[in-house]
Amino acid sequence: MPRIVSVWLPRWPILRFLATQARNTPSGAPVDPTRPFVLAADVSGTPRVTAANAAAEADGIRLGEALADARAKAEHLQVRAADPAADDAALRRLALWATRYTPAVAAFDERSGRDGLFLDVAGASHLFGGEASLIADLETRLADFGLPARTAVAATAGAAWALARFGNPATILAAGAESAALAPLPVEALRLAAETRKTLRRLGFRRVGALLDNPRAPFAARFERELLMRVDQALGRAAEPLTYVVPPPVYHSLRYLMEPLTAQEAVLAVAGRLMQDLVHALVRDGVGARTLRLALYRIDGGTQTLDIGLTRPTRSVAHVTRLIALKLERTGEISAETLDAGFGFEAIGLAVTTAERIEPGQSELAVGLDEIADERTDERCAELIDGLAQRLGSRSVQRLAAVASHLPERAEALAACADCADWTPWPAADQARPRPLLMFAQAEPAEVMAQVPEGPPRRFRWRGVLHAVARAQGPERIAGEWWRSGAAAPTRDYYLVEDDAGRRFWLFREGLYARETAAPRWFVHGLFA
Repeated sequence: MPRIVSVWLPRWPILRFLATQARNTPSGAPVDPTRPFVLAADVSGTPRVTAANAAAEADGIRLGEALADARAKAEHLQVRAADPAADDAALRRLALWATRYTPAVAAFDERSGRDGLFLDVAGASHLFGGEASLIADLETRLADFGLPARTAVAATAGAAWALARFGNPATILAAGAESAALAPLPVEALRLAAETRKTLRRLGFRRVGALLDNPRAPFAARFERELLMRVDQALGRAAEPLTYVVPPPVYHSLRYLMEPLTAQEAVLAVAGRLMQDLVHALVRDGVGARTLRLALYRIDGGTQTLDIGLTRPTRSVAHVTRLIALKLERTGEISAETLDAGFGFEAIGLAVTTAERIEPGQSELAVGLDEIADERTDERCAELIDGLAQRLGSRSVQRLAAVASHLPERAEALAACADCADWTPWPAADQARPRPLLMFAQAEPAEVMAQVPEGPPRRFRWRGVLHAVARAQGPERIAGEWWRSGAAAPTRDYYLVEDDAGRRFWLFREGLYARETAAPRWFVHGLFA
């Protein structure tokens, strides 16, 4: 059963603006937080107040009123433009920081006010000594950041949200007690649309209990589905999906540090121990990590995350630690200069975001030395690709993948390493066919002299240079793909030839003599080593 912590941040846009002002030197006169201050935005062509500090509210300024009316109430009112995008981005960063308590963290949506967080602490609260200790630690840390918060814990997000805003501070509600706890709260506690709230009050419904004590049918006939849906969600009768800031991990390990870490080597050591903790669960379930996320929680509230992708699932602690080290070196997110600036990490988490099955393998000699060598070769190949991808970027590492076409220029295609989970060997028939190390994107014309019209070339001129053929191998006949749109391409006869200087070329004659053309053309398609 979920246990949802609702964290409400009163006056969140105001606090976010003041925090940004404290970090950055404003271009104009700074805002004095002790004097009336509001944020305003155009609503239907009229500037209106979207957020106000305590001093402004004490002067009677209310949210949603026209800015002109607000100026009349408070002399020398400080006004700045609202920035909802910056507010949402800062709230997301705060949600990432809150994953130090639980991986399941969601920011409030528009209907919930966009000014708080939901944390599902089921299975995580015992790490802090219980739900009361968890929310006490959470409130203390937020207060240290200059973000006073109101919290509540309940089995549903709707009940927790209502109690955090309209109930007693730090309420912890037992499962099944939602109806009694919500009854004395105002109807605004149900997160209803403004028009619905207005209609309910006009009809005399001011408390949630009045809605719960009356039959449902009249409400269903008079109001939109939203009203009963919100009631059912708050009471746990209907599910309320939450959009978490990061997908909940399959496996997760978190370590709180006695002293903040300031060295990359120490971070890697802790990451290795976290991976070792996860190995036991991975072995138990017969799976391996395919993607991981390393989360670093700074003492100033900042959070840094690193995503690690692997070519094939693994449980190797050394391999994962090496990839994290390469990722840190490439991104430059953690360096001695950054850490010496006064930042340290008070908690480090490692999560397996994607896990895949690892089939049991036999490593004894009874299987055969060749099979053991093949398996180890596959592992080393995957480790090499993982290392290159972390150092160069996943898009910079590609491989050639076989394509169902017998034309050489269409038989291969570049594939990203992320798509190379299964390393299928090339068919033996394809391996027996000679293919050049360098194949031109477009075959280049050549002048060829042959002993007989359909025989191998004896000499050829390519790029203005005459080559005498010492040896020739072929032909390998490749017909055009008749199923493609348009007329079928002429038949090709490929030859591997070596000139008297030892250079090897891949030539083909296009068109069958006297059957497809009277004058076949020759082309150089590639070069061998």
